Amino acid sequence: MYAPLLSLLLVGGLVVSCGDDDNEEDALTSSSNQNGGNGSSDNGNGGTPAFDGKDKVFTVNGVSFKMIAVKGGTFTMGATSEQTGANSDESPTHSVTLSDCYIGETEVTQELWSAVMGSNPSNFTGNMQRPVEKVSWNDCQAFIAKLNELTGETFRLPTEAQWEYAARGGNQAQGRLYSGSYAIDEVAWYGSNSSSTTHPVKTKAPNELGIYDMSGNVWEWCSDWYGSYSSAAQTDPTGPSTGSSRVARGGSWGDYATGCRVAFRGIITPTNSISILGLRLAY
Repeated sequence: MYAPLLSLLLVGGLVVSCGDDDNEEDALTSSSNQNGGNGSSDNGNGGTPAFDGKDKVFTVNGVSFKMIAVKGGTFTMGATSEQTGANSDESPTHSVTLSDCYIGETEVTQELWSAVMGSNPSNFTGNMQRPVEKVSWNDCQAFIAKLNELTGETFRLPTEAQWEYAARGGNQAQGRLYSGSYAIDEVAWYGSNSSSTTHPVKTKAPNELGIYDMSGNVWEWCSDWYGSYSSAAQTDPTGPSTGSSRVARGGSWGDYATGCRVAFRGIITPTNSISILGLRLAY
């Protein structure tokens, strides 16, 4: 259903302005250069836990999930040389230095969402290891707040910079076009191989850090408001302080390969909830 539509329209960023599946076919256009450069903002991020360099496993209501330790470092964000088919809003490239953090090994599954929220909003059901979808940015904030209440932790959405750094492989990055490979079929469920549906997480190869599905399956919300890039070097950027659209990353089961590149930027209104949209936790 989505592959031809998304592939025709995803030539800049992904903009979604509707609020439900009934309007999905009218929701996607291209855009860039909104809301100014990256700066500090309150994106709802909690405190930073102590980093010991070891992956962590958490269990909530009987469901376990792993957070991957991502050692901080400095990388070039945006349309670097291997990002063939780059869009204007992926430039200028700029140096970003990030602190240590944890990123979800997988997208949040329907099993984990249901364990926390007591319901499953997803369109594609039948296997609870599929990523949850049809969740808005606002829905994700409610999920994270309840997850934090249940666990006593400070989970959150990743910043856009954290997401891209992790997708590239962090300090083990090998300069690949997609997250973990130059060959998209090795690492991603996308328009040409998905049969127009999501798939259980961890059924494609991981990237250098052992993180799965950062290309394809479902788009993943980031904490940032969408804004244009600056060439200035940055440390732990969190995006513009205000805006009208949030960033999503990674592409989905309904996209051509270009939308699954690690530098590709999605632009989505935070109230939107459609079956190409999910999330990944940070910590």
